[in-house]
Amino acid sequence: MSTVPPSLDIHYFSVMEMQLTWGRCQAFFIGLGTRLKCNIFSYDYSGYGVSEGHPTERHLYKDVDAAFHTLLTKYGLSADRIVLYGQSIGTVPTIDLAARHKVAGVVLHSPLMSGMRVTCPNMKRTYCCDSFPSIDKVHKIESPVMVIHGTDDEVIDFQHGLEIYDKTPITVEPLWLEGAGHNDVELYGQYLDRLKKFIDVELPRCQREQEEQSDEQFLVPLS
Repeated sequence: MSTVPPSLDIHYFSVMEMQLTWGRCQAFFIGLGTRLKCNIFSYDYSGYGVSEGHPTERHLYKDVDAAFHTLLTKYGLSADRIVLYGQSIGTVPTIDLAARHKVAGVVLHSPLMSGMRVTCPNMKRTYCCDSFPSIDKVHKIESPVMVIHGTDDEVIDFQHGLEIYDKTPITVEPLWLEGAGHNDVELYGQYLDRLKKFIDVELPRCQREQEEQSDEQFLVPLS
């Protein structure tokens, strides 16, 4: 976890699948946290990096639960001060967690609808043998969501981002990066600018609106 003092009490919870060595990944997170004025918490999946165990779908969900629990208990954070960030297959545990826990916000970077839909793009429903069925979970997310996707993504087709965005109930303006592929989104200048706007402007506004709506529910009209 980085030690950058956040200007806002927001902590970026990274569940990213990045094609980077640990050294480059660490440098990226430090730079990102500094620019966004956020602390960043990241972890390896079971069977990846220095983590023990085996990489399975079930372990993905257990891993994200363990990481989230660590932020709540060891670091004493509240869920409404945490932004979840998932990239590529990292969006799978991110969506699963966000569908069960309300947080400050969620960033879905190059999300996939499901495993089979990646290889069979014309599939219109989820079968019992399908893995990573994120498209069937996003409707349960009660937090503001920003979707990022490159229009020329050669791994997870751009259509996945469009469908995820369409099925998610609370969204802000997405970031569709014209010409971006699967592994170069971070190189576009709009990427950082859009994240800063999401954290500095849109999330505080969403929280204020939710608080106002909550207050209105308790207003009793005078007779």
